[in-house]
Amino acid sequence: MVRDGEASRRRLLAAAAAEFAQHGIVGARVDRIAASSGVNKAQMYAWFGSKDGLFDAVFDDQLHGIVDSVPFDADDLPGYAVRLYDSYLAAPELVRLASWNRLERVPTGDLLSGHRELSEPKNRAIARAQEQGRILAGIRPDEVYSLVIALAGTWSPVSATYTASAADGGADHERRRAALRLVVTRALGP
Repeated sequence: MVRDGEASRRRLLAAAAAEFAQHGIVGARVDRIAASSGVNKAQMYAWFGSKDGLFDAVFDDQLHGIVDSVPFDADDLPGYAVRLYDSYLAAPELVRLASWNRLERVPTGDLLSGHRELSEPKNRAIARAQEQGRILAGIRPDEVYSLVIALAGTWSPVSATYTASAADGGADHERRRAALRLVVTRALGP
């Protein structure tokens, strides 16, 4: 029987993503990842070199899901914030992975500095909307984007105050969505 190496690699990345999202880099255990994925540790180390190398591969693998989990529209920043809120409910592991990367790898500066191709189109769209008077001018586009993400993360899995759950009542979610729309509109509208 021939094993499909790519399928094993995908299982390993999925198991590692779950482990890192739950426990961070330091708290993640290679034994649990190997057991969960059905891939032995020797193969894991052959592919990725170390636990840190595995985390880097997981983060790169998940990066588009983290950054592009919802469609971006500079003309609808309030709607974008609400869609982010919903994406955090649907896939909390993505925001957790980004947060662990921030806490354990990139404590300051731009989290995506090595991946400008993901953020630059959004920043250019915001700059155009600012030039056309559709978004508040006087704030750098990358900072507008950061503000929207921060507001959308108010109830995210890494919130310092309150973490929403998909199991919360529909009225709770609607109240939060309405608050996001209102605040983003008033804060960043023309």
